[in-house]
Amino acid sequence: MYNILISAAAAIAVLLILIFVLTLSWWISLIIGLIVFALIFILFSRITMKKVMASIESAGKDLQAQPPRFEKAIRELKDALQYRKWQLYVGGQLHSQIGMIYYMKRDFSNAFPHLEKSFFKNWAAIAMLAVSYMKRQKKDKMISTFERAVQWNSKESLLWSLYAYCMNESAETGKAKEILAKGLKKLPGDEKLKDNLECLEKGKKMNMRAYGDLWFQFHLESLGALQKYQMASMGGRMQRRTAIRR
Repeated sequence: MYNILISAAAAIAVLLILIFVLTLSWWISLIIGLIVFALIFILFSRITMKKVMASIESAGKDLQAQPPRFEKAIRELKDALQYRKWQLYVGGQLHSQIGMIYYMKRDFSNAFPHLEKSFFKNWAAIAMLAVSYMKRQKKDKMISTFERAVQWNSKESLLWSLYAYCMNESAETGKAKEILAKGLKKLPGDEKLKDNLECLEKGKKMNMRAYGDLWFQFHLESLGALQKYQMASMGGRMQRRTAIRR
């Protein structure tokens, strides 16, 4: 990455000047060189991340607009990819955001290549990639992707349930139960995980709707089911408002 290379080059130049020109001892020169490396790296990293975050914030405003400006947000994030060679993990973070936007608007073919490059700590993007592998009948890829996701994001309840759900859909109910049990070890007392494990043990469907909109963003239910859920949610909110007015 450019920030590391520039910082290292500056530190080496200072080190050589201190040793061969100013004839300082090598260990004092080394300490000063390391300080120079750290200062320059921090400065350049902040400049790079300030530009990246500005693009992400601008894209976020586009997504929150009514109606959402999906294409504009994607263009802004793609423009920010020019900084991926400057700072470590920037590319993965931006690809995660782009892939998720495409996925949520059901443009799965364009989402997939970006999700493949996702930042490993963005559990939602990695989970979308795993679901994409399931839909493409690549169960081994799906499993390895989910395993990577839970390794780095073990405190995400929906991630464990989603992993189990996909395994259950792949006719692996026994393994789905094991996954939920592992999730409960990481999140003791999580009611949603407990409920889903009980559902599988009783031969029932998992209650994924308990996670609300977060669940529906993975598009594992039909559009009809999503619309019914949204209508029911709107009806509930209207009833609550009426009750408050009374």
